[in-house]
Amino acid sequence: MESKRIRAGAAAMTGVLLFGACGRGGPGGSGGDFTDGKLVLAVLNDQSGVYKDASGPNSVKAVKMAVADYQKKYGDKAVVDEIEVTSTDHQNKPDIANTKAQELYERGGADVILDVPTSSAALAVANQAKNHKKLFLDVSAATTELTGAQCNKYTFQWAYNTYMLANGTGTTVTENGGKNWQIIYPDYEFGQNMTESFTEAISKAGGTVQGTIPTPFPNDNFATFLTKAGSTNPDVIGTMQAGGDLINVVKQFNESGLKEKGIDLAVGLMLITDIHSLGVDQFAGTMFTDAWYWNMDDESRAWADRFRDETGTRPTFEHAGNYSAALQYLEAVQEAGTDDADAVVGKLEGKKINDVFLRNGEIRAKDHLVVHDAYLARVKEPSEVKEDWDYEEIVTTIPAAKAFPPAEASECSI
Repeated sequence: MESKRIRAGAAAMTGVLLFGACGRGGPGGSGGDFTDGKLVLAVLNDQSGVYKDASGPNSVKAVKMAVADYQKKYGDKAVVDEIEVTSTDHQNKPDIANTKAQELYERGGADVILDVPTSSAALAVANQAKNHKKLFLDVSAATTELTGAQCNKYTFQWAYNTYMLANGTGTTVTENGGKNWQIIYPDYEFGQNMTESFTEAISKAGGTVQGTIPTPFPNDNFATFLTKAGSTNPDVIGTMQAGGDLINVVKQFNESGLKEKGIDLAVGLMLITDIHSLGVDQFAGTMFTDAWYWNMDDESRAWADRFRDETGTRPTFEHAGNYSAALQYLEAVQEAGTDDADAVVGKLEGKKINDVFLRNGEIRAKDHLVVHDAYLARVKEPSEVKEDWDYEEIVTTIPAAKAFPPAEASECSI
């Protein structure tokens, strides 16, 4: 497990450093208000596998950026002297995520765990958060179970869910003529939940899912699954894979000859790193739903420039989401004057937020789903790309009220 330490106001984010403030001038600021006299933010994610580029080590840097911005804003009025950022790798395995989360809460002193891609892993961490009565701000997992039947008081879903993705992409592609679908999906919680959400959205839009085909996770050979999906001559093959698996699906689809037969590929979840890795020409014209895009406006671009200075790359929406979640957590701690989880939860519930990531954002008290504007995007043609990493065109904004399921539909009982 990695621990980083930085002095207040420092711009650099290298080395083993501790975030330190000069004093506690804020509300309730006394040593007894913070466990061990400090605040610990833990990032638990995939540091080396298929989701490394989507989030991974750069999400740790995004969280550090949030800490630095918090300390710059409050200076010696910050309510806590020391803020520690730690990180560890869950390898996309729920059993490892479960063990790591328990270690972080019990021995690592974590006040909050952030990120956690892979829905099965996120559900395991949510259970640990509930048991330990400590916060979990999920950014990179999409299952609706986190804020549905398996919700709890200490878990928040920050960036997106399968409903948002299906409501944008599944609905739009179907309404534009892609009536008959085959879906291939990774056979674990995320893929299963994505398939359910897309099937519902496609049906509501007047389409039909002819078949659903599970695939191993992770996986590098999708040829057989693509051939099977194409055998019924659907209008669309929907792929619910993500990260490195998605890159393999798209590459093999483009080599399969299915496109020449008039079959389109719809992508359930895509990030800017996927496009960059395989090449914009491989995705050109693809429509998909995005939670945020680094070049969608001046505010986003300014933050993305800072992120590039720290990492050498442009941010995905998961990087921006981790920054937002960490910053808003710190703001809640500042307002509460303590790291007591119940007090911090009380400051987060119902909060309306506009920051670099969340536009028209609100943390719903009923189920802890963070609703915000989402975006229907199109991958640019190579001739449209004017600078490196600028691969998307935002076609339309999906208002927060329409992007996510209504609160009254939630199965959550906190």
